[in-house]
Formats: sequence, C-alpha cells, structure tokens
Amino acid sequence: MNKIVPHFWFDTQAVEAAEFYTSLFDNSKITNVSQIQNPPPYGNADIVSMTLAGQDFMAISAGPYFRFNPSISIRVDCASMKEVDFLWEKLSDGGAVLMPLDAYPFSKRYGWTEDRYGLSWQVMHVGEREIEQKLTPTLMFTKKQCGKAEEAILFYEAVFSDTSIDGMDYYGVGEEPDAPGTVRFASFKLEDQTFAAMDSAQAHDFEFNEAVSFIVNCENQEEIDYYWEALSYVPEAENCGWLKDKYGVSWQIVPTDMNEMLQTADPEKLARVTEATLKMKKLDLAELRRVYEA
Repeated sequence: MNKIVPHFWFDTQAVEAAEFYTSLFDNSKITNVSQIQNPPPYGNADIVSMTLAGQDFMAISAGPYFRFNPSISIRVDCASMKEVDFLWEKLSDGGAVLMPLDAYPFSKRYGWTEDRYGLSWQVMHVGEREIEQKLTPTLMFTKKQCGKAEEAILFYEAVFSDTSIDGMDYYGVGEEPDAPGTVRFASFKLEDQTFAAMDSAQAHDFEFNEAVSFIVNCENQEEIDYYWEALSYVPEAENCGWLKDKYGVSWQIVPTDMNEMLQTADPEKLARVTEATLKMKKLDLAELRRVYEA
C-alpha cells in the first residue's frame, strides 16, 4: 500500500467510476467495495479501493457535497500517440475539454479534459522520456493561493519523508497575468511518489476542495498525531480524520488498520467503527480498535 493515496469523492457513482477507470489502464483492478451505513445527513456510503496502473487509489459515494474541479487533476504519461488518442477518446466522452488535444511546446500530443464524472485528466505523450509513474496527481494553485506553489512544495518536503524536488520551471517577464518567479510547472516526490504543481493567475472560478483529498496511511497513533499537528490548519475542517492544510488541500490522516476495519464482512463491527469515527476529529486508533473488537 502506498503511504499517500489519492481519494475521490463522488455523489453516487464511485463504483461505476472505478469500473470505468480500471478498464482503461493495464495493471488495474478494484480491490474492495464496502458500504457503511451512515445516519442522516450523511446517508449510506460506498467505499471503493482500487489499483490504477499499479498505484493505489480510493473513492467514496457519499452525497453531492463536493464537486470535482481542475485544481487537482491526474496527469497520464503515455509512451505512444495511439495510447494518448485511446485515453483521450474514453476520458473526454461525456466530459468537458479544458485544453484541446493538440501539439504544444511541452508535448507533441496533449490534452486536458474533465471526464463524465467531472474529474480532471491531463493526457500527455512523453516522447522518449522513461515513464516511472503512470499517473501523477497535479495541484494547481489559484486565486488567493496563486504564487504559493513553491512554498507549498517546500512545506510538504519538510513534513514527509523520502522527498525530492525533481524540477522547477518559473514564469518569466511578459507572461502576464502570471507573475515572474511563480511556478509554471514543478515535479516533486513525497514518500517516493511523484506529484506535480503549478501556479495559475488566470481568472479561475475554482480552488482546492474535498472532492480530491490525499489519504496518509499511518502505522500507529504517534504517526497520526505527527501528521495531524503538521498539516491541520483549518479547525472547522477537522472531521472524521479529515483536515485542510494552510493551502486548502484536504488530507485524511488514517491508521492502516482502517483498511481491515472497513473491509470486514461483519456488519456490526463496521457499524461500530463508523459510529465511533463520526464522533472523532483526529482519529483515536486505540478507541477504534476497542470498538472493532468489542
């Protein structure tokens, strides 16, 4: 299991979307589907674990509370034009094109689209470059966070382990509205997983929200406490292990034991864990274990 796992929030379509995504990439499958019985106003929620191109992802169907937007997208690195065209046809079908499939200075074949569920994908031909990681979460810093991409990368580097900055390209003079010295594109690693980031001063009407968050899998309570203290910045956003950092990015700080708990076939155990989780802000691993084994 990856240390950091991208998580997608759907209204009702998590299972359907997971089936669609796993059909597109080699080395992909749904690894688990479970349902938690939530009281109002939350309602029942499908929780889906999946592997896409060998990388861990999770999704939930939990109501129309958050909507995807391009502030966090998934870049797909492709070795061939044929693969770009195949994925573009599938991902753009029923969606909304943000940048048309075309040749650009940075790629001979590239396009940016929202899929039929609203999730954003950047499909890119990488030429002769070796593909080390097929799918790369990409953060776009907009509105009041514009200009803070480099600061955020350095902050995340200080919080996580096994990190590196693999490249940082800046806007220059005459590229208004983007200010010189802000980040055109950056590539960095956290826990040996590749992420990308950029600033954008364009007139966007979106910013980070909970529709895409990042799960941090923790081995013990000490780890939970560490990441919670390091990342949480918005007290009112703290709920059920979720938090927001100083840049508005959402994280879920969870024990690895939660995977076993949420995948149990015992509905009473699952109900007890769900009830306990809903009462917590930062997760208490000892209490979760207690109610699970009760």
